[in-house]
Amino acid sequence: MSDAPRVLIVGAAGQVGRELQRSFTGFGEVVAADRKWADLTAPEAVRDLVRRVEPTVILNAAAYTAVDRAESEPELAYAINEQAPRVLAEESRRRDALLVHYSTDYVFDGSKAGPWREDDAPKPLGVYGASKLAGEQAIQEAGGKHLIFRTSWVYGPYGHNFLLTMLRLGRERDQLRVVDDQHGAPTSSIEIADATREVVGKSLSGEVGAASEWAGLYQMSCAGETTWCGFTRAIFEQGSDLLGGRKPQVEAIATTDYPTPARRPGNSVLSNERLASRFGVRLAGWETALGTVLDRLREAAGQ
Repeated sequence: MSDAPRVLIVGAAGQVGRELQRSFTGFGEVVAADRKWADLTAPEAVRDLVRRVEPTVILNAAAYTAVDRAESEPELAYAINEQAPRVLAEESRRRDALLVHYSTDYVFDGSKAGPWREDDAPKPLGVYGASKLAGEQAIQEAGGKHLIFRTSWVYGPYGHNFLLTMLRLGRERDQLRVVDDQHGAPTSSIEIADATREVVGKSLSGEVGAASEWAGLYQMSCAGETTWCGFTRAIFEQGSDLLGGRKPQVEAIATTDYPTPARRPGNSVLSNERLASRFGVRLAGWETALGTVLDRLREAAGQ
């Protein structure tokens, strides 16, 4: 019988899930489960999924991430962001499996001047952040071996995200107005997946001690910081060849100039020192990570 871990990726069709499939290739037996495998709003379906697969590691990349729509769909947001993680945590504890779960910078209200630490008091501004915080708490209450990674401004070469939207708009418009007073670190799905594999490998091997020493909450975002406007300008500068020869102008605006149903934190910058100290893992700078994603898009386009 093989001692290779069996890895269940929940939300495997999403932008982080797809990169986890790539990153965990060769790590062990990977079972990639998308929404066809289980209805994440049905606790018994989630429980049955884990019991059918019998994983050693569960990577929960599934989430309700529609920040504005969550304000009018709170029950759905909580079903996916709190109830499903609670069941995954209960089942992973029952099997003594490792559960990896991703959370968000939106658990904070953005009022702090410097980078947010794991022990800063969370205060979400909307339903999305509140439901993700409830998911963190549900996993912690269930106990067992778990790693919760808070990340920020996630994007990648697949799915629906800010980068792909800006590239599309950049091909269509001569000018864009983008918010310039919300600060954070754009974090690529590629960086998240590769860092996750490294952390999980060190955890399972015993390199970083017993689970009682490393299990818990960590923050995992790219280094540095910018604004949505700064991110957009970097996308257009680094990815100018992907814009079909266009050079759109980017106008900086205030959050108040672009009202949305859900409030966003003004400062989403996360401290990653706990992750670096415990696991020796640091993600690339956000501009470097952006270049890697753009290169992936060029490869996909045959450029």
